[in-house]
Amino acid sequence: MRVFVEGTLFPEIRVGMQEIHLDDKEIPSIRIYDTGGEEQVQPIRSAWSKPAEGLTQRQAAQKGIITPEMEYAAIREGVAPEIVLKELAEGRAVLPANKNHPECEPMIIGSNFLVKINANIGNSALGSSIEEEVEKMSYAVKLGADTVMDLSTGKNIHETREAILRKSPVPIGTVPIYQALERAGGNPDNLTWEIFRDTLIEQAEQGVDYFTIHAGLLRAYVPLALKRTTGIVSRGGSLMACWMQTHKQENFLYTHFKDICEILREYDIAVSLGDGLRPGSIADANDEAQFAELKTLGELTKIAWDLGVQVLIEGPGHVPLNKIKENMDLQLELCHGAPFYTLGPLVTDIAPGYDHITSGIGAAVIGMMGTAMLCYVTPKEHLGLPNKQDVRMGVVTYKLAAHAADIAKGNPQALLRDKALSRARFDFRWEDQFALSLDPETAREFHNTPKEKQSKFCTMCGPDFCAMRITQRLA
Repeated sequence: MRVFVEGTLFPEIRVGMQEIHLDDKEIPSIRIYDTGGEEQVQPIRSAWSKPAEGLTQRQAAQKGIITPEMEYAAIREGVAPEIVLKELAEGRAVLPANKNHPECEPMIIGSNFLVKINANIGNSALGSSIEEEVEKMSYAVKLGADTVMDLSTGKNIHETREAILRKSPVPIGTVPIYQALERAGGNPDNLTWEIFRDTLIEQAEQGVDYFTIHAGLLRAYVPLALKRTTGIVSRGGSLMACWMQTHKQENFLYTHFKDICEILREYDIAVSLGDGLRPGSIADANDEAQFAELKTLGELTKIAWDLGVQVLIEGPGHVPLNKIKENMDLQLELCHGAPFYTLGPLVTDIAPGYDHITSGIGAAVIGMMGTAMLCYVTPKEHLGLPNKQDVRMGVVTYKLAAHAADIAKGNPQALLRDKALSRARFDFRWEDQFALSLDPETAREFHNTPKEKQSKFCTMCGPDFCAMRITQRLA
């Protein structure tokens, strides 16, 4: 059943929750955040109070002003709004909510909150329609994606993004250099600051909530990357490397970074500082090129903060388990505690078709260590454009990784849900098990037993060998 929690500071706020009623005297119900699905998407923020008009969420927090967006995010997290304000003010969290995306239901990304996940969608020159991308976005949100990135590089990029934004209740991110390349005729050598700036403003006007900007890949770092096993695997990174090589000039995203921040501040868009030199193979993990760029991202973080812009730091990539901690430790040190947003990491290179699993392992580990948001990987990674089913596998795998990290961090919401499901399992309350699971549809399908015929014993063991049933006899 969907219920709404009203704001205290801002009564016009109504946060949608899925209330799961349980046949359990100790835990009679649990509430889980719920966007309500595509049919519920409305420009809810248009009618909210604006106590920090003209300020970004970061600037408001630094002035001690709690915004409706902060209270909304706090209700979702089950914390006081003052905690959200403090984390935003100190740069340890971001609340991406472009003023032109009123459909966006605010959420907070930071290491002291629930670990979030992002789902990538987007067409390519090889296929997919606007309708397919909107469907993938809505499906990802239904399954629990906290943000969605539109990485379209094919036809109708503007129209695709517009359709996604107007139907999305979660923050939408993009990599503006992709559309800028289209405007440059597909030739990275023809890119200019002016083309990029105009693209940035166009997307800001539409309502994009956060941008990946590859401003930390400097000209001096390109030779370091060329020594690698897999070179530069970031699309945005490779485009800027080509441009620098041709023009013998420094990265214009770096030289114009203050100009970029001034645009982002006007719309209250968060910057996700892209890792253009993330490792694309285990052999390249934690190398000189990767960490040189990370140091520059730390310098850019301070510039953005000084200009009132919220900052995320993007991270690898392909990293073996034994090198993950070094990534987390260095990111916190070099980037001053700004929230980390990582792709995986993938902990081995040998599993094409199963990279949602290889990356999910790394994601759970780095999430436990403090990463704030995990970018999902689908089974199609390295192989092809993901379809709807691939999106499902990626989102569910990453919700699992994020939840595992939340459990390890001792998050009360995560622990309560696990406890409730375990109690339901011991009591053979099958419907409660399904309702509490990350993917109820699959759980019900695998059990494959009508409600009226559900047993009081484990379906694998049968009535005579079910350990939990035998244990109940001992009580």
